[in-house]
Amino acid sequence: MIPAESFRTLSLRAAPEGESITRILAAALAAVEPGAAVRRAVRREGQSLTVSGRTYDLSAFRRVCLLGLGKASPGMSAALAELLGDALAAGLVIAKHIPPDTANHSPFSILEGDHPLPGKRSLQAGEKVVEFVSALGPDDLLLCLISGGGSALVTAPVNGLSLADMQALTSALLACGARVDEVNTLRRRLDRVKGGGLARLANGAAIVSLILSDVVGNPLEAIASGPTAPDPSARADALSIIKKYRLEHQIPLTIDHALRSSPEPPKPGDPLFKNVQNVIVGSSLTAAQAALKQAEEEGFRPYLLRVDLQGEARDAAFELATFLRQASQTGQPVPRPACIVAGGETTVTIKGDGRGGRNTELALAAVTELADYPGVMLVTLATDGEDGPTDAAGAVVTGETYRRARSLGLEPAEYLARNDSYSFFEALGDLLKPGPTGTNVNDLTFLFVSPLQKPF
Repeated sequence: MIPAESFRTLSLRAAPEGESITRILAAALAAVEPGAAVRRAVRREGQSLTVSGRTYDLSAFRRVCLLGLGKASPGMSAALAELLGDALAAGLVIAKHIPPDTANHSPFSILEGDHPLPGKRSLQAGEKVVEFVSALGPDDLLLCLISGGGSALVTAPVNGLSLADMQALTSALLACGARVDEVNTLRRRLDRVKGGGLARLANGAAIVSLILSDVVGNPLEAIASGPTAPDPSARADALSIIKKYRLEHQIPLTIDHALRSSPEPPKPGDPLFKNVQNVIVGSSLTAAQAALKQAEEEGFRPYLLRVDLQGEARDAAFELATFLRQASQTGQPVPRPACIVAGGETTVTIKGDGRGGRNTELALAAVTELADYPGVMLVTLATDGEDGPTDAAGAVVTGETYRRARSLGLEPAEYLARNDSYSFFEALGDLLKPGPTGTNVNDLTFLFVSPLQKPF
């Protein structure tokens, strides 16, 4: 559980409603706490394990095994292991961070992978996962805990590809602003674990996957690149992504060859998935709804704007800032005091050499749009607590931010041009730094309109 005080920034400490706002942010994350998400979906009575309405007789299986992949896998796996008790025969978890004391007191093995670029630890994790799952048979039950980040944390390249190839591809895709679903469309064709690969490796074992979604729309094949889900895309779809972002001469020739010649991942309707149950146990909508409920308790009028926000972060900033100004001026579609929430995942096309992620870039792009506009606040939040390759989760913008920045000699446009949003908000004391949250369900942006038309 992330305490509300972890979200305090200079602007939130100064705002009369600041304490209320920190509690709203904390409520959003509490709703998608991994253990709670698992416990909502799974119930055990004796030897009967019920998962989202489907019941499994644990005594009917030779072995019951657990596999966790992703940023939220430690919390998800711990909750499921507690439910399984002595029925759990073996477990393997691959995470970005190992929570304190977890490694020495867990009924499963836990390893760290690398993120956002796959690294040597990711490759080692991939080998362990392949070995673990390949030892299963048709009399076994595999319970998977899947969450965002799993694609980079675990990599098992198809024959002919190296770790360096996968790193080059991932770097190019992150720099050009490709969406996560597009990135994972390519990964599914290049990795033995992804795109239904786990189901294929499991030798007919029954599989139940509990999935915490970090992808807009919750497509099973895109979350951690769909290790237990069929791949609905075609080879032409993968090649069109390379062409769309003009990456033909930026990726290794081995990647191009693999995309053109690798076998098709299993498709929807494949008998391989007849013993596979995939269940979404949490998403950005879950977090947004909890935030709005808390906002109402704090005296704000709640409004859910959307949970499918995508595109360039600076374009999304213009859209959201325009909406916020309208709500403040007209009281439409929700009167003041208002809390408006949008969820999704934007992208950043990197052109500069600064520090930052999509959430702080969105916030920075909103600074000029909200300049000298009283009674408004925009807060961005990466629900995993880490915005891109930084230790910030997002940032806070008010109508006073532009003036404060200029008084310190900071020009927002210059920082935006070099993608240096982290440095900008660090200088202002308005970076959100709750630390790794142990969950991951996309990003949230909060738009607040104060009770009176005065500065927050």
